[in-house]
Amino acid sequence: MRNVITLARKELSSYFASPIASIVMGFYALLFGYFFYALLAFFERQSMQMSMGMGPMTMNINQMLIAPLFMNATVIALFVLPMITMRTYSEEKRSGTIELLLTAPLTDVQIILGKFLGAMGLYAAMLAVTLLHMAVLFYYGDPEWRPVATGYLGMLLLGGCFISVGLLISSLTKNQIVAGMVTFAVFLMLWVINWIGSFAGPTAQAVLSHLSIVEHFDDFAKGVIDTNHLVYYVSFIVFGLFLTAKSVDTERWRG
Repeated sequence: MRNVITLARKELSSYFASPIASIVMGFYALLFGYFFYALLAFFERQSMQMSMGMGPMTMNINQMLIAPLFMNATVIALFVLPMITMRTYSEEKRSGTIELLLTAPLTDVQIILGKFLGAMGLYAAMLAVTLLHMAVLFYYGDPEWRPVATGYLGMLLLGGCFISVGLLISSLTKNQIVAGMVTFAVFLMLWVINWIGSFAGPTAQAVLSHLSIVEHFDDFAKGVIDTNHLVYYVSFIVFGLFLTAKSVDTERWRG
């Protein structure tokens, strides 16, 4: 476990040693802040209209602001996470350091977990920046904290799925641009697969709906933790890392 933590720290420090961490975190914070402001302004207008037209009424800030905000945040992750994962293995292959890594006293599982945790660390830092917006809501409003907590849990699990897929794709190519573009294409397919299923038959629609990575996030944004969703996300992550391990093992034998 010590080797995994050491490698994860190395990966995380490499992100911050380059402009990647600053660009990704800044881009994510900018878009999240825009969606937060837009939804907050809409919530305020709706509150004023209901108050003026029908007398004082309460509106659920979790349903009208926080849940849509988390759904919009998943869209941002769709664009941002390929920039995090595209260099994990492809840069190692391009620079020739992959041979040093594979010949080090590390197992494939340790290498993969280290890179995965390093990327997850950067993603967690991105989410941590958005806690400032939540702090504003809790200071001036009275939202329920459970949907906020489950929403962040869902964001971490969804990000873990994306990162596991990104690691796999990055391990298959030396070109970062190719890795980033293919990763985004796969992410987009996982995003719209439920929409594609709406044009298929009932059986195919049910299967594609279950495979949709966003369909399982909806309950988290509403404050509901369903074991089916947890099993889906954990299984997705494990399967993605398993395929990455097979890809790295192939690279080791080629070397």
